[in-house]
Amino acid sequence: MRKLKFIDLFAGIGGMRIALEQAGMKCVFSSDINKDCQDVYVANFGERPFGDIKDINPQNIPDFDVLCAGFPCQPFSISGHKKGFEDARGTLFFEILRILEVKKPTTVLLENVKHLIHHNRGETLRIIMQSLKDLGYKISYKILNAKNFGSAQNRERLIIVGHKDRRFNFHVLRRIPNRIIEDILENTSDFEYLKSEEYTLIQYPKRQASGLIFAGYRNKKIRQNGIRPDTLHLSRVHKQPNRIYAAQGTHPTLPSQESSGRFWILHNNKVRKLTIRECYRLQGFPDSFKLSKSQTQQYLQIGNSIYIPMFKEIGQAVIDQLYVKNYKEEIYEQSYTNLRFPLQLSPK
Repeated sequence: MRKLKFIDLFAGIGGMRIALEQAGMKCVFSSDINKDCQDVYVANFGERPFGDIKDINPQNIPDFDVLCAGFPCQPFSISGHKKGFEDARGTLFFEILRILEVKKPTTVLLENVKHLIHHNRGETLRIIMQSLKDLGYKISYKILNAKNFGSAQNRERLIIVGHKDRRFNFHVLRRIPNRIIEDILENTSDFEYLKSEEYTLIQYPKRQASGLIFAGYRNKKIRQNGIRPDTLHLSRVHKQPNRIYAAQGTHPTLPSQESSGRFWILHNNKVRKLTIRECYRLQGFPDSFKLSKSQTQQYLQIGNSIYIPMFKEIGQAVIDQLYVKNYKEEIYEQSYTNLRFPLQLSPK
């Protein structure tokens, strides 16, 4: 069959593009408002993404089959203020609808943080689902974890797939055994180690259900405001820049707000910081990928990106299920019609 064409909205540094091109699709248009991301994108793909999505004239976009968008997650994330559609970034979802309405692609693939499901007691997700349904899409959605697709990172994301004729079945996605932090470490580098007096290790660390092994914490003063009496230790433990994880387990989600790369691991009885290349490996980027010249941007950009191998699997399944094979239409996902609150189809 011919190569499916896709557009890459909120493209960031191009993780989705790498994944879907590996799956066999062709990118015909990209967009991202961030100039630093644009610079990295052009360094790796030879073309500069269009800027602000609000300035896009859909008529000027080449015809395509699949619209891909990891629309801004901060309005729905526990790391942000969870304002949703009240946040200006949250309304950018309606720019996606504007493009869908004009171009009418057969498939839409969206990605966001898992907390979008619970945002505003589920109302935000219902708006999204109903809006896509009104444009003629049959919707499936599921929270997927990168660790189930070969990652050494525990990273959960909400994936939404819509198609004009049939529903996507997440249950036939090929799972890949997860790796551990040790598997993605560099052999030689200018590692940044902590001195023994700068951290405290837990005597009997346990592997959590997520695969994480919390091994200790940095002995670093933290903000005191809002800490209940006798809970300073717990507060230190639960602030990620101070946590230390054993390299025999998985790594927690790389956040989009960490600009200093304060990710600490216990490896070979020493505590060191993950290198920037190791962070990119956690997201499935090849070592040949060209990074921003700014270290701050490197960390921000990788935290905002996706786990590439997971989306490669999704892309290949989209081709197989929705364009090649005649899968029976079975609905395993929770239907938006079962959600409790009435829909509101415009942002407040």
